[in-house]
Amino acid sequence: MGKVLIIGGTRGIGKAIVSEVIENHEVVCLSRNANDYTHNNYKHIKFDVLNDELPEIESLDTLIYCPGTINLKPISSLTLDDFRCDFELNVIGAVKAIKKYLNLLKKSENPSILMFSTVATKLGMPYHSSVSVSKSGIDGLVKTLGAELAPKIRINAIAPTITNTDLASKILRNEKVIENMIERHPLKKILSPEEIAKMASYLISKNSSSISGQIFNMDAGIVSFKS
Repeated sequence: MGKVLIIGGTRGIGKAIVSEVIENHEVVCLSRNANDYTHNNYKHIKFDVLNDELPEIESLDTLIYCPGTINLKPISSLTLDDFRCDFELNVIGAVKAIKKYLNLLKKSENPSILMFSTVATKLGMPYHSSVSVSKSGIDGLVKTLGAELAPKIRINAIAPTITNTDLASKILRNEKVIENMIERHPLKKILSPEEIAKMASYLISKNSSSISGQIFNMDAGIVSFKS
């Protein structure tokens, strides 16, 4: 049974990943807020990415870094601190975790790292400058570390389009907005956390042993196809 560390695993996509992998993995979840999730394979540690030191653990097979923000404003309304905060959370937090647990991952038989980007790094989307800049850093990290850590450790990222989570609730604020968002996507849907979790489960498994350094667009066609 492999050991998975999920940073940001009590809400949205991270929570769905916990549910998807818990039966076949030992899961340690780090997040600011605990939940009422109980399972013999599950342990929660209270942790703030921006302020706390990462805990010591004895072994590790997979690191999944889930924290993210949706700070959508025109550039005139974003402060430099907005950009710094997004970059600290998305990029520096991920780098800290990778550096902390790299030696443990090297000892695993099937080590992998999974992070999260966004379709906004591929599309020119108004009001996405801060999140796009920080998630572009994730894209670069995945490509660079994919080459650097091969052949021992695989690293990939999932870049979802808008997903039906609490984080996106301010965007998906009513049925009309949801209908318009669905219509924008060629596959006429928005994502669920559960389908992203299934992709995550595949990418950390031995079935994806030939895949590293990739950013997978789960985009319902909005990046892949011309509208």
